[in-house]
Amino acid sequence: MKTKDVIYALRTKKGLSQEELAEKIFVTRQAVSRWETGETTPNIDTLKLLSKLFDVSINTLLGSPRKLICACCGMPIDDCHISREKNGLFNEEYCKWCYADGEYTLDIWKRYVSIGGKEKLEEFKQKLIHEFNILLHIEGLPKVEKLNVLSGEFINMEYTLPNGATVKFLDDKQTYLGCQLESEFGGRCFGIAANMNFLLVCTYEKNGANPELVIYKKR
Repeated sequence: MKTKDVIYALRTKKGLSQEELAEKIFVTRQAVSRWETGETTPNIDTLKLLSKLFDVSINTLLGSPRKLICACCGMPIDDCHISREKNGLFNEEYCKWCYADGEYTLDIWKRYVSIGGKEKLEEFKQKLIHEFNILLHIEGLPKVEKLNVLSGEFINMEYTLPNGATVKFLDDKQTYLGCQLESEFGGRCFGIAANMNFLLVCTYEKNGANPELVIYKKR
């Protein structure tokens, strides 16, 4: 959809006339009319007001010209998962799990300064990648090339032990460095996760079904 169509659809869905919308964002009715005919588009400050009023991202208002990717965890994000600043405005750089109310929420991200900045974190990532690729010899596991910051809440799978008991190895409230890789043999995916204390490798089917622990190795 084009910007003119998006604004029209959002305005009518909210049950506002052009004049009522104009009053709420401090412009004239004629300005709203010109947006909806495509004659002009709102400036950035007005787009922010429209974004807050309609509870959609500026990206959506502009017709979604780009795919939003969280700069922290690297996951695709849509409007319902975009982070917000303290004033309620969207921050389209991050997902709501990595950044909320003007602050980073993930512990690894927040520790950039304490461990020497982003450069040091990248060095640590490369060290972990080396350990996955060289120290572990797991059949079917492709070469690890990158690691993302991941929330434990979304990767903390429950594994069934030989005695029938189930166990989780991660903490929902912590964050880890990891990624997903397709098995070289097909059929299942590998999930890898690590922090300063351990390396974990598991496999699972689509959408995380039937997870199996491959290795949990302390560093």
